[in-house]
Amino acid sequence: MTKFLLAVHVIAAILAIGPVAVAASMFPPVARRAAAAGPGSTDATDATDATDATDATASLHLLHRICRVYAVVGVVVPVFGFATASRMGVLGSPWLIVSIALTALAAVVLGALVLPAQSALLEGSAGPGRSARLAMATGLFNLLWAAVTVLMIVRPGSTTGA
Repeated sequence: MTKFLLAVHVIAAILAIGPVAVAASMFPPVARRAAAAGPGSTDATDATDATDATDATASLHLLHRICRVYAVVGVVVPVFGFATASRMGVLGSPWLIVSIALTALAAVVLGALVLPAQSALLEGSAGPGRSARLAMATGLFNLLWAAVTVLMIVRPGSTTGA
């Protein structure tokens, strides 16, 4: 049963967290491109700008939707992580406690910084520099998940020799 729980945990992490990390990372550059080709363009002779703005806006909506949906699906990762840790008897291990804290922090960054900033950019209510702040928050989110991944692989104090 432990191997099954671990397999579901790892697969869920790959299939749920991966898309959020990629889509969130793609959002700021697409937002900058959309702003550059946006409706404020005064060159009416170039229809390419309008098409680029429309394509970029559609891409932004898709990326935001991916982030929102997979953020909800991502709840499966810690659920199966706790089940796996419980079966393995490592719930009190320092590396796991740090991983849990970093996972919670990543969830807060995603829910409180990344998703609201994406929504603000989509609504057009974001101020100047919002795209750069979103890129920093997204980078922090990805860095936190990278740290959790390393802790899950290395597991300080592990007896497996890995």
